[in-house]
This record gives sequence, structure tokens and C-alpha cells, in this order.
Amino acid sequence: MGKINTGRVLLGGVVAGLIVNVGEFILNVPVAGEEFDAAMRELGKEPVAASAITIFVILGFLLGIVGVWLYAAMRPRFGPGPRTAATAGLTLWALAYLFPTLGMMVMDLFPFDMMLLSLVWGLVETQIALQAGAWFYQEAAAAQPAPEFVAAGH
Repeated sequence: MGKINTGRVLLGGVVAGLIVNVGEFILNVPVAGEEFDAAMRELGKEPVAASAITIFVILGFLLGIVGVWLYAAMRPRFGPGPRTAATAGLTLWALAYLFPTLGMMVMDLFPFDMMLLSLVWGLVETQIALQAGAWFYQEAAAAQPAPEFVAAGH
């Protein structure tokens, strides 16, 4: 197995993270922003502050990078391509969206329909992000011995 191409993980991860961040903006502002703000008020909390949004954006990029790293780690076993990217996306979704959201649902923190929308949105979002991020990933070129080293019979 070759080494993971860190540069390509970062490139694909930034692309995937950008998709996650755009998707999260669309979900949390025009689609469900008012409902989310109302749910926060029900909890006695203020709407999400700009400083928290900055952290969420950074986390979105980190999520994209981790997702493409997962894809790169899975490639030797499952092969390159959309199916492996989908598997990496599903794994990322389960770890980053499903488990935390189920925890919030069990604690009845937010309305059920809002949490269900978040789960479905996140599933679609991670699939699109990982397909795009994986498209940029390729294995590092294998190091070739110097021609004089091969010619010398070593």
C-alpha cells in the first residue's frame, strides 16, 4: 500500500469542506434559520454568534479534510471511485451527523422535524462533498529509482 498523498487530501478536503460550508449556510439561514433561532430561544439561548459561526466554518473544512482522508485510506481496500467516496461519505455522516443528532434527539433538545431535516440534509451534503473531494484525490507517484542505480544492477 502506498502512502496517502497529503497534498491531495488537503486539496480535496478544502473542496469538500467548501461544499459542506455552503450547504450548512443554506440549511441554517434561508431553509431553517428561523426555526433554529426559535428553538434556541426555547432553550433560553441567544442565536448563534458570529464567533461561533467562524468556528463552525473551520470545522466544516476540517470535516471535508477528514472525509477525503477517509476516502484515501479506503481506496487500497475498496478501490478508487464513486462507490468508495460514497462509503467514506456515509462513514463521515454517521460519525459527524448521525450520532450527535441522535443524542440531541434522545435529550429532546430540538424539535424532531428539525433534527430529521438536519440528518437528511447532512447525508446529501456529505455525499456531494465526498464525491467532489475524492475527484481531486490521487495517489502520490511511486518513487522511481535513479536510472544509474538500476543500470548498475542494484
